[in-house]
Amino acid sequence: MTTSFRSTRRTALHMLAAGAASLALPAFAQWPDKPIKIIVTFPPGGSSDVLARVMAEQLSKKLGQPVVVDNKPGAGGTIGGAQVASAAPDGYTLMLSNTTPIALGPFTLDKQPYDPVAGFSHIAYLGAAPLVIMASKPSGIKSYAEFEAAARKDGRMDFGSGGPGSIGHIHGELLKKITGINMVHVPYRGGAPMTTDLIANTIPVGIDVITAYVPFFKSGQLVPLAVTGAQRSPLMPEVPTIVELKQPKLVLENFFGLSGPARLPEDVVARLNTACNEVLVMPEIQKKLTELGIVAKPETVAMFNGFVKEQVNVLGPTVKGAGIKL
Repeated sequence: MTTSFRSTRRTALHMLAAGAASLALPAFAQWPDKPIKIIVTFPPGGSSDVLARVMAEQLSKKLGQPVVVDNKPGAGGTIGGAQVASAAPDGYTLMLSNTTPIALGPFTLDKQPYDPVAGFSHIAYLGAAPLVIMASKPSGIKSYAEFEAAARKDGRMDFGSGGPGSIGHIHGELLKKITGINMVHVPYRGGAPMTTDLIANTIPVGIDVITAYVPFFKSGQLVPLAVTGAQRSPLMPEVPTIVELKQPKLVLENFFGLSGPARLPEDVVARLNTACNEVLVMPEIQKKLTELGIVAKPETVAMFNGFVKEQVNVLGPTVKGAGIKL
């Protein structure tokens, strides 16, 4: 009886000790233990969607749980952005963040649906793709210098973009502000109809992310004048940057990152940042991103947060100052 009692007592004590030890573990020590969702604020098929799916496949392997992509487009990226900002900060709802839902879309609405800096945990910088300022071949404009000269001579320059509040639209407004050129925006419902009108010379100039336009440059149907990054694009390395053309204030790239709701646990953020950075240096992933026109660059959490603040501080006032509304 005595031996049985002591054995039972030792078992109970071991169970209590194990329970106490489990309580002492961080709340997210077992994260992830279920599927993770990455919300993309654009329709399927675009650069953000493709990048999200590339990252999801590799993150699934590294985290040991399925990572799925969920497209939530609309309202300048703010529909998907609001869903992530209001999600539980448990690491299971993330966003493929980029320039539009972070630094542009929130400022096109009368009431911001979220704070693009404080409303999120910005986890990992994934890379960036420059825009391209391009001209219709029949316009006769063959260089950025000729573009500026024509605009000043005529007193105005019409330019197309993928839509009101798009990054191409914002760059045109920034160009107008910095150079003093009278740029008149012609909005389209996406890049495809803008391309049709550019080729037909209905509009002389367009501004958009470079990726979809490379075939038209190579065929000679459109003329690339400048890329808006600080470095030349691997897709069109012969095209000069806006910095080389003495306009450093016109640098604007469509950045890509991974973000989650505010107040994500630090260990979850650190693990995701590490996993993303490991994926970005994989040669096969570098090749895929280069094909999208994205220059991938692993960075720290602190760098990405500082970068987001800078983008919001520069682009937010530009959007508001131009009176852009959705």
